[in-house]
Amino acid sequence: MSQPPDPEFDLEHLFLPAWAKQPASNKYANFAGGEDSPRRGEGGRDDRRPRGPRRDDRGPRPPRRDSDRRGERLRGERRSGPRDRGRDLDRADLGERGPRREQGPPPPDVTVSFIPDAAGVEALAKQIRMTGRAYPLFAIAQLILQKAERFHVKLSVVKRPDGTVAQPLFLCSLDDTLWLSESEVAGHLLRRHFDTFYSSERVAGETPKGTYTFVGQCGMSGTVLGPPNYHGYQDKLRQLHSERFSRMPFDVFKARVKIVKDEAVVKQWLEEQSFKTTWTALNVPEPVTFSTRDEVEKHLRETHLPNLLKSVESHSVSGVDARALPCLPLRNLVRTAVEDQTRFPLNMATLLSQQFSGLGLHFFKVNKTVTHVCVARPNYLDLEASPVSERVRAIIEFINGRGKTTRRQMFDVLAPAPKPAPPPAAEAPPAERATTPDQDALAADLHWLIHEGHVIEFATDGVLETAKKPLPRPEKPRKSAAPQAAQSSAQQAPDSASTATESSAAEAASPVVDPVAAPTTEPVAVDAAAVTSTAS
Repeated sequence: MSQPPDPEFDLEHLFLPAWAKQPASNKYANFAGGEDSPRRGEGGRDDRRPRGPRRDDRGPRPPRRDSDRRGERLRGERRSGPRDRGRDLDRADLGERGPRREQGPPPPDVTVSFIPDAAGVEALAKQIRMTGRAYPLFAIAQLILQKAERFHVKLSVVKRPDGTVAQPLFLCSLDDTLWLSESEVAGHLLRRHFDTFYSSERVAGETPKGTYTFVGQCGMSGTVLGPPNYHGYQDKLRQLHSERFSRMPFDVFKARVKIVKDEAVVKQWLEEQSFKTTWTALNVPEPVTFSTRDEVEKHLRETHLPNLLKSVESHSVSGVDARALPCLPLRNLVRTAVEDQTRFPLNMATLLSQQFSGLGLHFFKVNKTVTHVCVARPNYLDLEASPVSERVRAIIEFINGRGKTTRRQMFDVLAPAPKPAPPPAAEAPPAERATTPDQDALAADLHWLIHEGHVIEFATDGVLETAKKPLPRPEKPRKSAAPQAAQSSAQQAPDSASTATESSAAEAASPVVDPVAAPTTEPVAVDAAAVTSTAS
């Protein structure tokens, strides 16, 4: 039999690499120093190295020369280097050099919001009504954000105070993709939907004349571009960049081109140049043929782009499609927003509270911090003023008398299940009843208490708590009418001035307690400073 594992384990130690789990070997662990132990310089290394004569035996030190002092000074300046000299530099001089690492472009000024899937929210609300348990709102929000198919992403433009749009959004109606500029939509159509608008054909042409010993070749795709001094080199270079590497800066892409002097590669380029590619426009009244790629792009912008481009203020996509947006800046913006919401899902929790409220659920806060959603708002049950059954009274008293009790613990005490008698050996065991009549009655009373808000059952740990008695609201100060009454009484009847003053003073001294207002069913306002995420 194998021994059970040690219950006390350290997760950090288990996730360390193998070399870090090995105990560190210390060859001096059993070393005990003493007077007999050799010291450094006194035979501590078994006198393996011969020691030279001591300073006293070598005689007096020779006088130092000026050349030696100059050498030490030069060596000291060389050792100091730019580290010490940089201390005297001004901040402006350092600023002129600029940062070492180039920062990327800022994220687009676009608002990203998350909308929970309506069908999923209805399923969650149904589960909350059936179980009657109270769930942390922020934990539900984080549960939805864990999978992209559970929510939608809405991208919206930001308007300045003067009404102008900070960053426009353009929708390609051909595939419902979102972009930041018209040029991006045109490039997307040329890359993904080129065959929809144009057809290409290779025709025989003339072989380039001259002697070529080397050609340029793309270091990433392997495409042969031709000699750098050839007239079509720059056009082919830009065409390859726009078709396959448009997301990369052109200077970076150009730096990846390498010069190849292989005869086979040069011959391959010559064979490719002996053919010429032409493009013919489709879906137009009259066919048009183009000889260069620039002519094709110009025709697309003038003919097809106005019909396929639409400026929008907002656009919603599914969570799965949002993580695969073809526009790289928008995709990075969505990824950053998802990470921020996963840490603190304020936006998702606010929308969930609105949807849950529309489905008839209620909200309350535990210790004025953690927002919970439940089937009924906590409602205090006064056992002295409300006539209840003995079983209901027993449930309330048991929960109040036992701290952090659960449903199972309450059933074990108030309605324990009888122990079945062992069946005879010859007979088969009878079918056991799932619950007893007392347990069914206790479960029905507990269900009524939970759905009326008198008892709260938390879903995180299953703890039962009773709704606490609300504290009386503080007294509202009332404006005393004694000065006005005294002044009017003095003008009409001077003898009755004292009586009016005493009467008003007595009314002001009497306590005024407003009745506690009934709780509203409006969704709670989620406070970013007060609400704490309960995912942990």
